[in-house]
Amino acid sequence: MQGIIIVNKERGFTSFDVVAKLRGILKTKKIGHTGTLDPEAVGVLVVCVGRATKLVDTLISHDKVYEAKLLLGQTTDTYDIWGETISESPVDVTEDEIRDVMSSFVGDILQAPPMYSAKKVDGKKLYELARQGKTVERKKVNVTVFGIDITDISIPSVSFTVNCSKGTYIRSLCHDIGEKLGCGGCMSALKRTKTGDFDISMAHTLDEIEALVHAKKTSEVLIPVDEVLGYKKIHVRSNAASLLENGGFLLDDDVEEANDFLVEEPLLAYHPDGRFAATYIRKRNGYKLDKYFLE
Repeated sequence: MQGIIIVNKERGFTSFDVVAKLRGILKTKKIGHTGTLDPEAVGVLVVCVGRATKLVDTLISHDKVYEAKLLLGQTTDTYDIWGETISESPVDVTEDEIRDVMSSFVGDILQAPPMYSAKKVDGKKLYELARQGKTVERKKVNVTVFGIDITDISIPSVSFTVNCSKGTYIRSLCHDIGEKLGCGGCMSALKRTKTGDFDISMAHTLDEIEALVHAKKTSEVLIPVDEVLGYKKIHVRSNAASLLENGGFLLDDDVEEANDFLVEEPLLAYHPDGRFAATYIRKRNGYKLDKYFLE
């Protein structure tokens, strides 16, 4: 069993909880997710199953879209409403000021991760240090906010949609917006609606996945690897089947296509019997194995 499952994560589950639950449902151990969601956050969690776990590093780099809520006038140690309150302040700002400040965060920005996050500093996860009462300096990193669309302002609450690069912490974004407005702020809700091309409309809850698997309809939730990767295809000739099966270097004569691919272009390679087998990289003199998926 291999492929991609788009989970609609519900509140109260950690990303690890989702993976553990799926291991039981699918009866397989080789499962990994492509981007952590906090326990109180909901929405799209892309999960790789079987040999598709080789795609985790590729899929984790995809851009994300979130629906979020910002609560102004309160700061917490976790940068969200579920943490310990650090300060409370009156919210003496206008809607125009909120819009101006939030728009200033669109583009390439420097952002520090919250102390309560899975980010590692000197080999230790920040949340582990935070639980010990420790606060360490966090290096700011470059992230990109492609757009912020404010959907409602009901002071002290602001609802918005944000399209951002990998590694962007919406909790940090809320904290930084509140800080720039001078009243403080924290995140009060978060829903991931899209990761790369995977939309919330494609997602299933754990209960839905379990029901479909029990009904022997696993294909309705498990997206094949070659459908996830939008690469061009090469079909290996029968006389080169053993080369493909062993992950060997393929020459132009070993595939049926016209060989007009770009150098370094990734491609989907298919076995002579029609099965998707591997991804290959086009080289000047042939095709080099990238990732092997054939069972």
